[in-house]
Amino acid sequence: MKSNRLLTILAAGALTLAACSSNTGASGGAAASAGAKPYIPVISKGFQHQFWQAVKQGAESKAAELNVDITFEGPATESEVDKQMDMLQAALDKDPDAICFAALDSQAAIPLLEQAQQAGIPIIGFDSGVDSDIPVATAATDNIAAAALAADKMAEAIGSTGKVGVIVHDQTSRTGIDRRDGFVNQMTEKYPDVEIIGPQYGGGDQLKSTDLAKAMIEANPDIKGFFGANEGSAIGVVNAVNELDMAGDIVVIGYDSGQAQIDAINSGLMLGAITQNPIGIGEQCVDAAVKAINGEPVEENIDTGFFWYDKTNIDDPEIQAVLYE
Repeated sequence: MKSNRLLTILAAGALTLAACSSNTGASGGAAASAGAKPYIPVISKGFQHQFWQAVKQGAESKAAELNVDITFEGPATESEVDKQMDMLQAALDKDPDAICFAALDSQAAIPLLEQAQQAGIPIIGFDSGVDSDIPVATAATDNIAAAALAADKMAEAIGSTGKVGVIVHDQTSRTGIDRRDGFVNQMTEKYPDVEIIGPQYGGGDQLKSTDLAKAMIEANPDIKGFFGANEGSAIGVVNAVNELDMAGDIVVIGYDSGQAQIDAINSGLMLGAITQNPIGIGEQCVDAAVKAINGEPVEENIDTGFFWYDKTNIDDPEIQAVLYE
């Protein structure tokens, strides 16, 4: 009896050693150890806007559905590129199974992403990609097309003539570059009688964007409109228009759909905005990461969609589903 028990214990120990041995050669995967869930760090561009909280909600929901572990973090502001690089390095040091990454700078992260590639760790871009083919997929809005639609709406509102200010969150991320170029190029090509003032860059910070908008208005008292290329930029413009008592005189069009923009549209301070699908972005990046981990095919460019919303359609179910408060 004792000899049978001893044989059982020895056999179990041998199986354990064999399992440990088989995992030591695995590339890129904290979850390679038997029984562990796949681990996916999700590194966003920031944490201060409601947009990122909605992305986090989507990522966490999909992670629970697919039975994987994620962490979600981002710098305090969207100007802290160095801080984001530290977060990416820390994520790599944990040997994750995949990484979801929204780049503040489309170039700065490439050396670290090359490290991930060499370690066999799939990179999934979300919201804002990088100038590299290292990410196996990017889940994002078609920001060029969305910003072009914003330009069409602005031209319609101001009679296709006059001065329009542009305030963008940055000129280093793909979202900043694509929204700026999508708006400016559409306006330049289709509406030659509209003069672009700027772009100016406020780092997505409301206070800085407010100061920029005020200065632009004071230098151009005949300005007819403003495009704010993200939540902080747009609310900064709204605040400037309010503080200068020019509500109703200047058309404001924004991007994203936090509570402050919803309130501004309902009150008439803002004409309308482009809303993305932040919960869908979070869901899609985690879903793509799990597929990549499992060796399944992944669509390279995952278009998560966008909508124009204003007072006429803000209560429509389709729009309500992609607003975040």
